[in-house]
Amino acid sequence: MFKPSVFSRNYKPDTSGRKIVDREPLVQGLVPGGGCNQCVICLVNSCMVAETIDKRNQNWFVRAKVANDLIIQVGDSSFHLHKLPMVMRSGYLNRLVFKTSNVERGTCLKIRIDNLPGGNKIFELVVKFCYGRKVDLAADNIAPLYCAAHFLEMSDDFEEGNLMSKTEEFLSFLIFSSWKDTFQILKSCESISSWAKDYKITKRSSEAIAWKACTNLKAFSHEDEDMQCFRVLPNCVGKSKVEDALDNWWFEDVSSLRVDHFIEVVQSLKCKGMRADLVGSCMAHWTVKWLSRISSGLESMTPKHMTRQYVRVTTECLIKILPAEEKSVTCNFILHLLKIGFVTKINSDLLNLLERRIAFMLDQCRPLDLLVRNYGDKDSVYDVNLVIRVVMAYVSIVSKSPTPKMFAVGRLVDGYLTLVARDENLKMNIFQSLVEALPRDARFCGGNLYRAIDMYLKAHPSLTEEERMTLCGSLEYHRLSEEAREHVKKNDRLPVKITARFILLEQVNMMRSMTAIGSNYRRTKTQAVVRVNKGLGKGWMNSQKELNLMTKDVETIRGQLNDLHMCKLKLQNQLKGCTI
Repeated sequence: MFKPSVFSRNYKPDTSGRKIVDREPLVQGLVPGGGCNQCVICLVNSCMVAETIDKRNQNWFVRAKVANDLIIQVGDSSFHLHKLPMVMRSGYLNRLVFKTSNVERGTCLKIRIDNLPGGNKIFELVVKFCYGRKVDLAADNIAPLYCAAHFLEMSDDFEEGNLMSKTEEFLSFLIFSSWKDTFQILKSCESISSWAKDYKITKRSSEAIAWKACTNLKAFSHEDEDMQCFRVLPNCVGKSKVEDALDNWWFEDVSSLRVDHFIEVVQSLKCKGMRADLVGSCMAHWTVKWLSRISSGLESMTPKHMTRQYVRVTTECLIKILPAEEKSVTCNFILHLLKIGFVTKINSDLLNLLERRIAFMLDQCRPLDLLVRNYGDKDSVYDVNLVIRVVMAYVSIVSKSPTPKMFAVGRLVDGYLTLVARDENLKMNIFQSLVEALPRDARFCGGNLYRAIDMYLKAHPSLTEEERMTLCGSLEYHRLSEEAREHVKKNDRLPVKITARFILLEQVNMMRSMTAIGSNYRRTKTQAVVRVNKGLGKGWMNSQKELNLMTKDVETIRGQLNDLHMCKLKLQNQLKGCTI
């Protein structure tokens, strides 16, 4: 197993004065979920020994047998040091000191460093290292100290075993061996993003995470206490849940990353060959965690520090790295991204890309997949405008090349309408727009549409007669089932004109059926049809009483039609008997 040549926390000097590594191996944290790795480093030889290192407010004083001749200002902290131990190990400080070597004898040279990675806390560790003091390394400080060592040019060219090589060894050890420490390293990189990127810390960490996530879980779980639960799962747990847990064990940790580090991990996962559906599910998991609530004003967004611009950039980045494979992401997830995109006004090309991708998925979706919540008090519960845009995008695509899958989309839209129809805040024009977004021939049966419209009328009793007529204009008699037609005749929520029209059409339909059978009843019952036609022209059908009268006529005709049909069947059977 690879071990860094750094000092263990349990260190001790030998008789020669050199500090050596205890032979106890660093085994904690070598597996996912293990304990935290720590170590201690120090210089083998120091040209100057610090007797004490004291801190007073924001000032650090290193006491030695010679007077201080160097002051380094890092941020708001001043370090009173000595030139010799600092310039012997740092090329950066060496140049600065010798550039200003014309300082009068007996005065301290002052140097200011404004952009040191990690600031004064990390420089404190650098000072301790240069003076031969022990330096505690852990996952939360190794990345900024590694970057600071590069910034200060503390390479082995100045002294063997300098800070750059020491930190490189321990950093590689943590990234190679420890799952949890790798995430801690990425967390510590948030304040030094540009340096961590330049020195490839984020890239190396992301590749390590991707490699471990793509590797069989058993390779890690045998030494991982956090994963022992998989061995003792109760018998009642289904196999699919166990398999999901084995596939998704890394989701929560990866979703804790900041967006830039998360994107780096996702790209590494793709390069390592992670299944596209798992990558898509992980992205959805991250989005729910970080962008779970978003409204038009972004008031309720979490976390609170996110600005509109931050969310816009985040959303655009997520869209760009979406897996391209079919069924790698769900329709509902893309709809949520689309909603955030509209609110934050992302690039229009990306919006169109999302709309088209959802449009191609519509025939495989369920009504529940289209539900995306609104969060404003006066808004409808679900964002129906979002679905309208997607359906219109679908229609524009299939109009160029008609597809038999249109009926599936028609059923989907009607099913979605029944889910949102009860919403009291849903405006009629929005509901009507979605009804009309699909062409009429996209619905093989109008039963679900009729049910959705009836539910909407019931939830909105204050609609005017004209508004009801407009809403019911999409209903077609010949597309309704027998059960729906029966319901229409008894439904007092429908406009009177619509009910009368449907009853009239049913009379005409039955008359045609009777004529086709060859009945002599055609002439005796046509008066009802004539009476309705005349009545409709003069405004005669203006009460429920008249509707009831028409319904009674329809029932009578239906009974006669059934009798005729039975007679026809008997005659046909008799004819068959005679033929034999």
